Amino acid sequence: MADRLPTGISVLDRQLDGGIPPGSILLLSADPASQSESLLYEIAAARGTLYVTTVRSEEAIRDAIERYRGGVGRLTIRDAGDYPPIDNATRLVRELPESSNLLIDVVDPLEEADSTRYRAFLNELQTHMVNTGSIAVLHAMHGDPPANRRLTEHMADVVFDLQTDTSGSQIVNRLAVPKFRGGSALEETIKLKLTDGVTIDTSRDIA
Repeated sequence: MADRLPTGISVLDRQLDGGIPPGSILLLSADPASQSESLLYEIAAARGTLYVTTVRSEEAIRDAIERYRGGVGRLTIRDAGDYPPIDNATRLVRELPESSNLLIDVVDPLEEADSTRYRAFLNELQTHMVNTGSIAVLHAMHGDPPANRRLTEHMADVVFDLQTDTSGSQIVNRLAVPKFRGGSALEETIKLKLTDGVTIDTSRDIA
């Protein structure tokens, strides 16, 4: 569809009729001990991206991205600073140019803010995404969720939920898209290989 922005992950874009509508907030939820950052780096490579880090340093993010398939162009990395980082994150959102990506990795520290402040942040984020025709990606960790996680899930236009199963002899990554506001959520999960890039895992499950 002409009104979609590709994620840069071709296996997903085909499933999502071309990608994500501009102006959307995308929530990517995953285990901390997973390869979910591969999805972030592929999205960052699709267009100019502002990468806001709330936990790791700018240097750590840059080193990791440069080691990932030769790096990502058109990328600006900013540290949201000491806790609570929501004020710096709000300022950085306002600086995002037209038709860009905003990646917040991870959103959990922002979700620890007062619910009124966090709701105001999400609404300002949504407005700026719509005005600039951009996409915001909020990377969230599975586990003990912050108090405002349900608010994040409600405000998000699209939800990607990456489940990583390490119980068997192989590590299995399955991506679910249970929410797609204004479009069609996926009825089935997608089995992914998160090794050198992001591809569909075509190996068969053996009961």
